[in-house]
Amino acid sequence: MQISSKSDIGLKRSQNEDSFYTGYLSDNSALAVVCDGMGGASAGNVASATAVDLIVKYIEKSYSRKLNRDSLLSLMKSAVISANMSIYEMSQKDENYEGMGTTAVVLIVRNSFALICHVGDSRAYHIGDEVTQITRDHSVVQTLLEDGKLTPEEAKNHPNKNVITRALGVEKDVVPDCTEIPLEIGQTVLLCSDGLSNYVDEKTIFEIVKNNDTDKVADVLVDKANENGGGDNITAIAVTL
Repeated sequence: MQISSKSDIGLKRSQNEDSFYTGYLSDNSALAVVCDGMGGASAGNVASATAVDLIVKYIEKSYSRKLNRDSLLSLMKSAVISANMSIYEMSQKDENYEGMGTTAVVLIVRNSFALICHVGDSRAYHIGDEVTQITRDHSVVQTLLEDGKLTPEEAKNHPNKNVITRALGVEKDVVPDCTEIPLEIGQTVLLCSDGLSNYVDEKTIFEIVKNNDTDKVADVLVDKANENGGGDNITAIAVTL
């Protein structure tokens, strides 16, 4: 298993509010997390960094190779819910953190399966013979798209494109979406913030993953997002089985 990762401030933001983690669990399963923070002053990067730290520690503390996939998804879900409560409490106690929140997408690759939990519009993609978006954005535009009120082309440039309907820390309770997919040798799972997905289309993502060594994929993806405007912080993690 190979992992490449990179986070970049982009070309137009004054600070990077994305946070991420990559590493291996006790049985060498891969663990990866991407969080994209929001909030005034430094609250966004506090929310994202806190979420990454809490989610990783929660999973590492309770992880066991004896857990089956259902139990593992439950552990990931609990980690995200616990992080949400901690960030929410921080925002209630300190006015500097009022209104802060963060997206989260969490991945564990174990044996021939990828397990994913997410909240918000940070994404997971599966790249095999084609590229497939695994996660469903928790966003206003995604809802309008599914209701048939927007075409995919209109959705790309909608003024409310960045308005999300679910995030960690914004409300006391949150419901993460969790799923699992089979993974074959040579296939890749890509985690990213919307600073990548808004600036690099799926066709280009596929070509970059397929035409570059795994250790270079994240760098090339981030460079492409900057080349295409770099209007947001950009984070990419590629995990290849």
